[in-house]
This record gives sequence, C-alpha cells and structure tokens, in this order.
Amino acid sequence: MQLYHKPESFIRSLFVLFVIIIIKSLLPSCTFSEKDQSAFSSWQEAQAKGKGTLKALYVPAEGFAYKDNEGNLTGVTVELLRGFSKFVYNKYDVELDICFAEEQDWSVFYRRVAEGSDGLIGFGNVTITQERRVELGFSPSYMTNIACLITHKKMPELNSFEEIAEKFNSMTALAFAGTLHEERLKKIVSKYFPEASVKNAHSNEEILKRVAADDGYFAYIDLYNFQRAVDRGKPLKRHKTADEAAEQFGYIMPLSTTWEEVINEYFEYDGGLTNSAFYKDIMTEHLGKDLAKVLIEANAGL
Repeated sequence: MQLYHKPESFIRSLFVLFVIIIIKSLLPSCTFSEKDQSAFSSWQEAQAKGKGTLKALYVPAEGFAYKDNEGNLTGVTVELLRGFSKFVYNKYDVELDICFAEEQDWSVFYRRVAEGSDGLIGFGNVTITQERRVELGFSPSYMTNIACLITHKKMPELNSFEEIAEKFNSMTALAFAGTLHEERLKKIVSKYFPEASVKNAHSNEEILKRVAADDGYFAYIDLYNFQRAVDRGKPLKRHKTADEAAEQFGYIMPLSTTWEEVINEYFEYDGGLTNSAFYKDIMTEHLGKDLAKVLIEANAGL
C-alpha cells in the first residue's frame, strides 16, 4: 500500500487545491435565508465598530437588478445601493458590506421585508404610498414610474377610457397580483368595462409574454418593461392616453430599521442623488439613453 505521494503528484494536488481556494474566494459568499435575523448590523453598531453588514433583498428586474454576461449582479438599484456604501465610508468612515439575496416572488419579497429585522433593505421597484408606510419604511424616491396600458400591437389605438369597452371588446384584463397595477386595472374595468374579466399574473415577464402572444389581453406595466420588450421585438402597443406618471419608487425597510435617516442623507447629499451625474450615468448605462431620458424628465416633472 502506497503511504506517500510522488513529488509530481503532490505538487499537482497542491496546485489544484490552490485553484479551488482562489475560485471559492471569488464567488459571492454573503447570502441569507428568510429566517436569518443575525449577523447584520444596526446603523449605531456599524458606526461604533467602524464596519457593518446590510442585507439587501431584491426582485430581479432587467435594467434594475440583473446578472451581466459574467454573472455579476448589477443594475440601477444595485449600483445606487453600492453608492450608498461609498457614501457612508466617505462621510462616516464606516466600511459597509452589502449582502444581496434574490427573491423571485414580489409578494413574498414584500412580506419578508415588512416582517424583517433591522439591517434589512429591499428593492423591487416598490411604489411609495401612504398605505404602505403603515408597515414599511421608505427611502426617498429613486425614480418616477410611468405606468402604461399595453395590448398586442394589432389592437386599435385607445383615445380615451370611454372607448375601452368597444375597442377592447371580448378582451381580458391581466393584472400583476399584489401591485398597484392590479388596483389601477380593476378600477378602470369597474368604471368603464364591467363585463371584462380580470385574471392575475405573477411576474412582468408573464404579462409581456401573454399580451404579446395574441390580442386577448390588456394590462398595465411599467414603461421601462414595455420599452425593453419592444426593443426585443415583442409585438406590443402602448396606449399613451392611459399613461400615469404619478408613482415614485423607493427602497423599502422594516419599520424597526435604524438605517432610514442615513439613507435619507445619502439621497439629499450635495443637491440630491437623482440630480447627480452619478445617477444619470447609471440610468443611461443600464436603461439606455432614450428610456433614461424619459424617466429622468419624469423625475423633474414632479
């Protein structure tokens, strides 16, 4: 029985072990589960120690929170949060480690943040409302949303809601469950098209796929999702008369959070985050020049 390695074999084994260690060190190791309420910091603890960890739960969204070609997490809301980490280091000399975790289901994501503990922040393009402030803390708005009514491109142009029963005759409303788009669509159906049925969808991709498949559905979706789908060749039509640009998106936190004040500082610093070149560059990089321009102008319009 051989009790030792030949020198060449031993060196080769060491080299393989070294490569494995290096690869593991490059992989993201900071993850957390729904039940994990430990090892994350309050703002006061982070200041006292000069370092801390913030857990960031997100819903993936193209342009906002997505993996690039190398598998790295990036996007508008990801990079703005990384900018927050740089802000607290520069202003408070606190090294902040942000631990990202994905949640595909928007309703589960919302609940996890609302029921979470200090040191948790979420981003999933959540609209800021007074009703939600009862159970969540919000950052200032990072973007003004334009909600648009869409159909298959074969459908006739809608010039007013009074035409919807006639022009969308026999169509079904498709609503993203648990969102303001669902509330908006149900109000329109109730007032202008009561004979229409309303079905639920559970993701933006599902809505885009089903609406583009035929002329049987109409739905509300965010402008950036519509524009990206059209750019990919989806046969969709936006009915501009139904646009709504009164919603603002913010990061969300549990009511128990101690991070809200310093996050507000970040948004208000040096003339405001959304007025900065940093913000405009990130919007343009991840959303494209034309769409970024529309959304930045919508910010200025409120």
